[in-house]
Amino acid sequence: MSESDDGAAVVDFVLVSVLLISLFLLVLQVGVVLHVRNVLVASAAEGARYGANADRTPEEGAARAKDVIRDALGGRVADSMTCEPVEGEELDGQPVVDVRCTGPMPIVFLPTGAFSLTVHGHAIEESP
Repeated sequence: MSESDDGAAVVDFVLVSVLLISLFLLVLQVGVVLHVRNVLVASAAEGARYGANADRTPEEGAARAKDVIRDALGGRVADSMTCEPVEGEELDGQPVVDVRCTGPMPIVFLPTGAFSLTVHGHAIEESP
């Protein structure tokens, strides 16, 4: 080994480690985003089903969706989301309860800003 190669292994290790850690954090962030999106979609669908019951209102369905988000993802995420019913939706002439949840997607590992996400849940409304 010559004197000019001294410390080259340390530099190589640092450069490769930074790249691998960045790639690992990116994969983890994608996993978090997909998990949060799937939970939000399921929560909106649950709220729509709840609001579509004969003895419930669409507003109660939106509140139910927010409660499910709070239980699944925590209060901070639920407080940043807005869930509201969408009026006047129909499917093949049947009234449909549509619950829309909108809010920022939490970014955990990357130094980027949050981006907005909107999900819908639909259910055919029961008649009393």
